[in-house]
Amino acid sequence: MKILHLDTNHPLLINQLNNFGFINDEDYDSSKHEIESKISTYDGIIIRSRFSIDKQFLDKASNLKFIGRVGAGLENIECEYALTKGVHLISAPEGNRNAVGEHSLGMLLSLFNKLNKADKEVRKGKWLREDNRGIELDGKTVGLIGYGNMGKAFAKKLRGFDVKVLCYDIKDNVGDGNCKQVSLQKLQEEVDVLSLHTPQTDLTINMINTEFINQFKKNFWLINTARGKSVVTSDLVDSLKSGKILGAGLDVLEYEKKSFENLFTDSLMPDAFQYLIKSNQVILSPHVAGWTIESKEKLAQTIVNKIKEKF
Repeated sequence: MKILHLDTNHPLLINQLNNFGFINDEDYDSSKHEIESKISTYDGIIIRSRFSIDKQFLDKASNLKFIGRVGAGLENIECEYALTKGVHLISAPEGNRNAVGEHSLGMLLSLFNKLNKADKEVRKGKWLREDNRGIELDGKTVGLIGYGNMGKAFAKKLRGFDVKVLCYDIKDNVGDGNCKQVSLQKLQEEVDVLSLHTPQTDLTINMINTEFINQFKKNFWLINTARGKSVVTSDLVDSLKSGKILGAGLDVLEYEKKSFENLFTDSLMPDAFQYLIKSNQVILSPHVAGWTIESKEKLAQTIVNKIKEKF
């Protein structure tokens, strides 16, 4: 079985697949059009987010048996069409869920303790203790939208704190000992913190908008380590200005390219983003919540294990 690797990954991925008898080719530079011209000779491809796998690509891949996506989401793949062609889809949310859980917690604690603001001020010689008085997570209610691999990992991290953890998910019976599943209305009535752990789908794109935000009973903090397009940035900014959202930790942004490797699709910096980068109420990171030394290895190993199990 021949596999084409389209992105660099941890070396164990190719090494182990070689040991299992797969033929592994690497092409990290050719254009998508050039890849399409030869993809029919391959049984499998392994990709992160280099380009989208659309219907045209899948039609060219006449012998394709699987797509391995070294990451959690599959939104860059025409999944339904791939399945109609008998292509097995493999992803690896198990590989970076712990990293995402830790990053989410780190963002939340940093917001509560104003660490981004305090750090900037101390570097400028300002020693403002009262102005940087924080708040404690103890006694708060944390709400999660999405309770799959990432949501469960974050809830597990919260076990060491005296917090109430609630989740809403479109699937029934996903709650566990770390988190109580509730209705969306119940979640909106109780939470002090909202953390997103959803894939990018038609249901989640632009989910966090003004109407949705205003349905929350309390003012709240927002953490998004899921997908940037779930949040309407201009509505988030309006809510930060009004105080409805008290602060935001954003590892992902609406403006990211589909590859996640660049921020903007053009050279313009939207007004809403200009506000975010100047605000002390906001902590930003460049889509790295699941991007650790350990997760790089675990993501690769997860893909190997799933390929071996299936083929």
